[in-house]
Amino acid sequence: MSQKRDCYEILGIPRDASEDAVKKAYRKLAMKYHPDRNPGDKEAEEKFKEATEAYEILSSSELRPRYDQFGWGAFERGRGGGFGGAGHIDLEEAMRAFASAFGGGGGFTGGLGGSFFESLFGGMGGGTRDRDGRSRGSDLRYDLEIDFEEAAFGSKRELSLHVVEDCEACKGTGADGKSQRETCTKCGGRGMVVSSNGFFQVRQPCPHCGGSGEFIRHPCRKCNGEGRVKVARKIELAIPAGVDTGSRLRLAGKGEGGSRGGPPGDLFVVLHVREHDLFSREGLDTHCEIPIPFHIAALGGEIQVPTLRGDVPLKIPAGTQPGKVFTLRGLGMPDVRGTSTGDHYVAITIEVPAGLHGNAGDLLAAFGAAVKEANHPRLAAIRKKARQFYERKEAMGSSKGEK
Repeated sequence: MSQKRDCYEILGIPRDASEDAVKKAYRKLAMKYHPDRNPGDKEAEEKFKEATEAYEILSSSELRPRYDQFGWGAFERGRGGGFGGAGHIDLEEAMRAFASAFGGGGGFTGGLGGSFFESLFGGMGGGTRDRDGRSRGSDLRYDLEIDFEEAAFGSKRELSLHVVEDCEACKGTGADGKSQRETCTKCGGRGMVVSSNGFFQVRQPCPHCGGSGEFIRHPCRKCNGEGRVKVARKIELAIPAGVDTGSRLRLAGKGEGGSRGGPPGDLFVVLHVREHDLFSREGLDTHCEIPIPFHIAALGGEIQVPTLRGDVPLKIPAGTQPGKVFTLRGLGMPDVRGTSTGDHYVAITIEVPAGLHGNAGDLLAAFGAAVKEANHPRLAAIRKKARQFYERKEAMGSSKGEK
């Protein structure tokens, strides 16, 4: 008896699942374990083949009833031959089955050098064909690293990328001037062929036309019959003020060109903002840390504080302690829509003077002698807590001695 897992268990669906549910469950697993997403991962490859084999059976109006009745035994010798070699499907067969199920032509890395999964970005994929065979171009993703200043004030960039577009020589038909697309004589334009395998029939993409239902007798020399070529393109990008890491800018119609005259996809630029040496950011609020001399912290005064809009004056009250944070309203990062602005937070630290010369050291020593413990309330509080700790410790020792 076969030790293979149950097809319904593999796809994670009930036995009364509809055809659409079967396809949806298979698509989810195939996307997860497809070799293009898991290069060199043998375990993922086996799961991909297992899911494809289960789908091939449960999506067939002929194979599914027999599987429901006999299980994997329906495909063993003595019950009408095997399926996929007595239930063992290889990677090439699995790839063809996946392409057939989701509109590919057999294989996922085509002559244009693009992986099937390059068209998938957050659910934004092109490729839907109309009755004339036209399909929308795939959406593309471009990751761009920008400086903090560009995020704060906006900038303009010129992007250089390679995209797939209709071949100018053949206008996207794939045929030279003396030829045109013809209906495939092997599959009759259906794109699929059916072959008998013992008692069963197996459907697969037509090897003559690659599943398109058409062939070109004299292909275009420039694009080798693909109808599309990869070209270099320069695109102007306006970065609005206020963007942040993860911000996504959509350039409509700047993605991959459509096939057979279909509309182009969109280009999505994902931004990554470099860290800054002085300023940091949380949402629309900006932060910086400013060291001040201890005499200003003690006596008070006015300092100049850097912000996104230049230096601004900030009054420091007498007795300001390190870690004190001042808020400057409306001096943070602008909102991308221009509707609001964040605040700017200034954290104070105390800088101890270094390299004192002349009588500066003597004056500082005299200052230290003049300062009383009451002038350092935080230090006095710590010493008080320490004395209380020692007193409790001594009391505990005395009570142990009495016992």
